[in-house]
Amino acid sequence: MSGTDHPNIQWRRVSMKYATLGVINFAISTLFFIAVAIGLSFIPGGGWWWLFGAIPALLFASQMIFVVIRTKAIGYALRQDDIVYRRGIWWSRMVAVPYGRLQLVDINRGPVERMLGLASLKMVTAAASTGLAIPGLPQAEADQLRDHLIRVAETRRAGL
Repeated sequence: MSGTDHPNIQWRRVSMKYATLGVINFAISTLFFIAVAIGLSFIPGGGWWWLFGAIPALLFASQMIFVVIRTKAIGYALRQDDIVYRRGIWWSRMVAVPYGRLQLVDINRGPVERMLGLASLKMVTAAASTGLAIPGLPQAEADQLRDHLIRVAETRRAGL
């Protein structure tokens, strides 16, 4: 994301540790399929059975390269009346959630996210299609963003 995409928006990117989380997830899947390939290779007279594990392992391993690129494409921006979220390389998605529509702002952390000091910030609105989650935020940033969004949402709902 660069300033040329939307000149009036100052994008904030998620932590690059989020790429590490993605690599870990793909590595676990890859190791599973490698184990399957090794197990299938021991079948007597099995011939090419090991490919049923090797091909998915190669596919998952190749995805690890794109994790960093996808992580760099994730970002959010705080504007006057809403928060804008963007993700995606080939199929990009951009969502703007008006502050006054926020009903719940929640922080989620899985075990690996906790180890990496990351959190996902989830925003819920009355319309399910406009709710969103921003993954890969440093814990302190997620806490600050949650507090800011709650504060701003309360003033917008009150009409102040």
